Amino acid sequence: MRGSSFHRERLSLYVVLGLLLPGRSSTLTINCTKFGQYGAYPAVLDSVFDRKAFRPATNFSIPTIVNISFTLSAILDVNEQLQLLSSFLWLEMVWDNPFIRWNSEECADVMRISVAAENLWLPSILMVEFMDVDKTPKGLKAYISNEGRITYKKPMKVVSICNLDIFYFPFDKQNCTLTFRSFLHTVDYMLLGMEKEVWEMSETSRDIVQTNGEWEFLGINKATSKMSMGTSQYDQIMFYVAIRRRPSLYVINLLVPSGFLVAIDALSFYLPAENKNRAPFKITLLLGYNVFLLMMNDLLPTSGTPLISVYFALCLSLMVLSLLETIFITYLLHLATTQPPPMPRWLHSLLLHCTSPRKCYLIAPQKGNEGLGLTAAHLPGVKEPVELVGQVPGPRKEELNGSPGSTRAQQEDEAQKQHLVSLWVQFSHTMDTLLFHFYLLFMVASVVMVIVLWNT
Repeated sequence: MRGSSFHRERLSLYVVLGLLLPGRSSTLTINCTKFGQYGAYPAVLDSVFDRKAFRPATNFSIPTIVNISFTLSAILDVNEQLQLLSSFLWLEMVWDNPFIRWNSEECADVMRISVAAENLWLPSILMVEFMDVDKTPKGLKAYISNEGRITYKKPMKVVSICNLDIFYFPFDKQNCTLTFRSFLHTVDYMLLGMEKEVWEMSETSRDIVQTNGEWEFLGINKATSKMSMGTSQYDQIMFYVAIRRRPSLYVINLLVPSGFLVAIDALSFYLPAENKNRAPFKITLLLGYNVFLLMMNDLLPTSGTPLISVYFALCLSLMVLSLLETIFITYLLHLATTQPPPMPRWLHSLLLHCTSPRKCYLIAPQKGNEGLGLTAAHLPGVKEPVELVGQVPGPRKEELNGSPGSTRAQQEDEAQKQHLVSLWVQFSHTMDTLLFHFYLLFMVASVVMVIVLWNT
């Protein structure tokens, strides 16, 4: 009788159930003779399932250690306006149930079985940044090993809040946090650990992540901390998911067209300042640039002020300044060819310094700007000042041509007028040259900035 009983014990699956009541415990012996032939009988673990409301611990003073890890499989969307990150991940939680044990050799070498997760005690862990309804599918399974280790995996579409820094858009990198915290059990009853190393999680996610769109997955980092709430402390693990935006779309659709328009506006300085088509050409470019910004507005972030918005504002300001300068030069040349005003002494000295510094100490400005000689140094394609001087209208020219006996004073007055016209034309050319060089400096600085941001 004893031998037969001992033989039955060797073919049994022992499931020890702690009733969690003082001084009480029970041991359930389940016959697993046909365990390997017909699979696990559904009633084998019924006594364990009935106690899923209790934390599986033989001693309540010993906390349950729950190891977690996740695999990021897709980056779905990043909403800059709402500061939200939408992703898809597989969350894995592993813990030990000390009341579930069996000898695999005595049970047809079965080392792991799967059961419905709803029949087991599951850790109360939440994601702090989660901002949507949990849509985890029903009917998931959990694996139980012969040593009582339970592995539970569930897919999650996560819509989490993320503090997005869009200043360097479209060359920005974001570091979003995913914090897993025990919201029911304090550190006295539950501790969180790592099921996989961070580098292993990063490598696995990088291999299977499906993000051929706007964002690129970089890696995962980890930080462990405790969250205090009153006198209680809750364990938590914070993961940092690093992602980077692919800037090609924005460079092609935003930066390249803007750069072309600014370059064409800079080339318009090669048109003569006296040309009446220069101002309308710049107005057309300015209107085209405004239409371009309106059409591309949907590609720009609606929150914050990224660096690219500052760049567009500078381009627009530069084009407006160029148009105003053209209008001023056109008015100035018209005034100079009709009734040229005397040039102020400070402006004449500045003009000398900008055009021919060597002559600043040789020629001093005289009263009424008499006796000054300046060589016109201006952009290619601009008419020489002498052409404008020959176009000076008025009766004085007819009087000089028709009266060979004009006085010497009249000749000097005419020469002074021609020289003033030459000075104002030279001043307009100098303004064009300075603004053109400023355009070149701005374009070179923009290209260098784009290259640096793209490579870093």
